[in-house]
Amino acid sequence: MRQSGSIWQQFDHVLFGTTIILIIFGILMIRSATLDAVDPDLIRRVPDQIIFAFLGVGLMMLLTVIDYRTLGGLHLWLYLLMVSLLIIVLGLGVVGDAGAQRWINLGFIRIQPSEIGKIIIIITLGHFFATNYQKLDNIGTVIKSLLHLAIPAGLVFIQPDLGTTIVFIVIWSVMIWGAGLRVYHIGIFLAIIALAAPFVWSQMQDYQRQRITTFISPESDPDAQFNILQAQIAIGTGGFLGKGYANGTQSQLRFLRVRHTDFIYSVIAEELGFVGGITVMGLIGLVIIRILNGARHAADELGALICYGVAAIIFFQTMVSIGMNLSLLPVTGLTLPFISSGGTSLMSTLAGVGLAQSVIVRRRRI
Repeated sequence: MRQSGSIWQQFDHVLFGTTIILIIFGILMIRSATLDAVDPDLIRRVPDQIIFAFLGVGLMMLLTVIDYRTLGGLHLWLYLLMVSLLIIVLGLGVVGDAGAQRWINLGFIRIQPSEIGKIIIIITLGHFFATNYQKLDNIGTVIKSLLHLAIPAGLVFIQPDLGTTIVFIVIWSVMIWGAGLRVYHIGIFLAIIALAAPFVWSQMQDYQRQRITTFISPESDPDAQFNILQAQIAIGTGGFLGKGYANGTQSQLRFLRVRHTDFIYSVIAEELGFVGGITVMGLIGLVIIRILNGARHAADELGALICYGVAAIIFFQTMVSIGMNLSLLPVTGLTLPFISSGGTSLMSTLAGVGLAQSVIVRRRRI
């Protein structure tokens, strides 16, 4: 009991409180985005998000209690679980829009293995780099880490899910940098990416290539450009303070598609204006800062790397999600952390925060 009390004394209440605020805000914005919906799927979005929020907070607290080093010791079993789920979804997964096969239907719930994989890969890569960080000047060690990444990332890519595949690569890049990768190794990695680009392009689905070509040349596909234009109108007409909660025209009149997921930031900017949009960015930024602070004070290399990985996911997905709403980046389908509708995505993000808290409550402890 004395040990349990001591770790809770170091619990990051600011990180926890900010996370809860973002969850509640996200539920409110999903409600606004799906108000007066007639589609049964949209009608279920708010109650489903509330259920997943409670489950996610419970998971976050559970992972806080579990010592992250215990999870690191289970790295092999976790890796096998991740790969198994990604293989199962290819054979038995539910096929969604555009032919993407990303979900496993358990009857009472649908799970997205790639979201679970994002958290597991942080633990398994963290263990690998924490064990081998002194060998990163050896190209063989870097190649081994790439092979460690390639299996799950490749399985995600062929679902197909390009956005999450990129997230996996970002996690690897940030964590290996945090472990002390030399600059010339980074150059080698970038060269490999450049050489692989034509192959990746040839393996992409038509709709994925269309998103990129539409971003580069909007006039090439007026229909695909339509939603991007609606997002620009929503953000532009929101002004400084917005039109008021649930009073947006582009969102409430349903001009803006997938407004509860990919384009929820446009709903925020239209209804709550510049102030609302900046506030969301500030709150997510505070979460990232607290997690990076946890990395700085971590008890060991594994703890620091886990925090780097979690911060990388939240930062990258936030920037990409907002960037595609502002037409600065192609549409990828990545969710806005804590805010966008999506049960497995929300639980994955909260699991990441839980891992970071596990590191934080054990800082300065060996």
